[in-house]
Amino acid sequence: MNQTGESGQSIIRTMPTELSNKIAAGEVIQRPASVAKELLDNSIDAGADHIKLIVQQAGRTLIQVIDNGCGMSHADARLCFERHATSKIQSIEDLFRVRTMGFRGEAMASIASISQVEMKTKRVEDDAGTLLEIWGGEEKRFEPVAVDDGTSIAIRNLFYNVPARRQFLKTDATELRHIIRAFHNSVLANTDIEFEMHADGDRLYHLPKQTLEQRITEIFGKQYRASLIPFEEQTSYVKIHGILADPKLAKKNRGEQFLFVNGRPFQHRYLSYVILSLFDTWTRKNEYPFYAIFFEIDPAQVDVNVHPAKMEVKFDDDRSIVQLARSVVKKAINQYFVVPDVERSDSFEGDFDLSFDQVSGNKSFGNQKQKQGEAPVHLPSRINFRQRGMDGQDSAERLYGDADDVTIDKNEPAKSFGKKEKQHQTEESEKGFWQLHNRYILTQTRTGLCVIDQHAAHKRIIYEKAISATEESLPGTQQLLFAQTVELSASEFPLLKELLAIIQRMGFSIQLLSGNTAIINGVPADIEIGDEKQVLRDMLREYRDLSQKPSLDARKKVAIAFASRTAIPRGKRLTTPEMEMLIDQLFACDEPYSDPLGKSTLIYMPLDDLKGRFR
Repeated sequence: MNQTGESGQSIIRTMPTELSNKIAAGEVIQRPASVAKELLDNSIDAGADHIKLIVQQAGRTLIQVIDNGCGMSHADARLCFERHATSKIQSIEDLFRVRTMGFRGEAMASIASISQVEMKTKRVEDDAGTLLEIWGGEEKRFEPVAVDDGTSIAIRNLFYNVPARRQFLKTDATELRHIIRAFHNSVLANTDIEFEMHADGDRLYHLPKQTLEQRITEIFGKQYRASLIPFEEQTSYVKIHGILADPKLAKKNRGEQFLFVNGRPFQHRYLSYVILSLFDTWTRKNEYPFYAIFFEIDPAQVDVNVHPAKMEVKFDDDRSIVQLARSVVKKAINQYFVVPDVERSDSFEGDFDLSFDQVSGNKSFGNQKQKQGEAPVHLPSRINFRQRGMDGQDSAERLYGDADDVTIDKNEPAKSFGKKEKQHQTEESEKGFWQLHNRYILTQTRTGLCVIDQHAAHKRIIYEKAISATEESLPGTQQLLFAQTVELSASEFPLLKELLAIIQRMGFSIQLLSGNTAIINGVPADIEIGDEKQVLRDMLREYRDLSQKPSLDARKKVAIAFASRTAIPRGKRLTTPEMEMLIDQLFACDEPYSDPLGKSTLIYMPLDDLKGRFR
């Protein structure tokens, strides 16, 4: 039924094309990284074997992709910016066998409606190419031009005519990190293509055609070279292959976990959860190992059109995919660590009809079920990590927590150990301080008991020192005898450039070089010499994790990141003088009762409460 106004005229109208394109842009183009992804996808679909991505100011002012693909004719150059114009879908059936990256024909029209676009393109068989300029959806120039074979598309001043969208963009470092993530997705799935990436005049990547292992090492660092775990398995339904990294390289933040189906990156929350859970034995809480997993499946068995940004997909048989991925990844991990796989079925062609509880590990895999009354099989209490060149003490920490909580030497008599503990506790009691589980400091007060979290307390101390250092004319710096060269990732280096002034005010002496390289000449006096490079990397990661807290300014975030990385860890045994000094410094702080993020540094239990528990 049509609604009409008081005058009898219809109030429902067809939206202007310009307005509908801007609305579509809100779904497809969320940030500069969305544009970079669409342009890279188009270049891949065009058959290019050399693709160059250029960004300026994290994509706000320029995102340009240059390729040597098939190019477009004069007519197609104009048609590609029409909404729902595509070369990849001709019928309903085509929607169910999509093998290309882009296919719906919305992206270029949406991008052109919210930016200033310049495209140059030429086919090999044409004498001249085509130049097309579109500003805010309005065509400005359309003429022949001399240009190399392939296509060059430059997107300038993104969201210039939608200021409300532009103001919601994050910092340049955050937006660049998202662009680099999109770039990583493209280069990992297409190792037969040469890629380049430049940001603000610096070349971040130059990746020749290479193997997947070589590309991972080029992108994420040389430390991955000897720590990669390849795997492959195939069934009549799906082929799965990929690479894991040794859990010792796990990071405290996400970003190095990749899933692909038929070359297309995708997200699947439950599948990601299952894969990460397989690393729990070898990683600590909130650590995320690297993996790149590729599924090759009949396109008719997967729907890639269930999400506006095409990031989520729907498999016809989700349970089979999850079960197979879990089993294959688990097998690869167990073989790497020489652990017997007691749950693995010898064949992946069997029954896949399992509940999600079974998939997550509550029951054994496949048809190999535990017999009634049979004792469960347990993995060895210790695993020989030395076979992979890992340090035994470090391995104990991975499996059982901090090394100070574990008795590594089984030959030491228990009686001797008890004497040492008793002597240590007696020494503590004379001063009125006790350390509980190498994590908490207990001290008696006049009216009760005070329990101090040593890590949180030290974070508060270091944070206030760091903030104070930024306000001093000459912050305390200890010069290194030998300068340390640190190779940063493509996302870390721009962040360091952005924060360099603040970091130097805290006592670091850092010189930036080209090629994502920095030289550390000096560090704050509180840093233990020998750990400078890792401290800097961890500070940058901690800072990124704090990006979701807009109430904190950059200086406070850097100080928190520095304090989090250098504070006394939980699990470290302290001497009585160290405990005494820590407590003295804590109560000399302006806000001794909470750490920089508001978590308590201590709790107090009155004597009356203790008495009440014994009644």
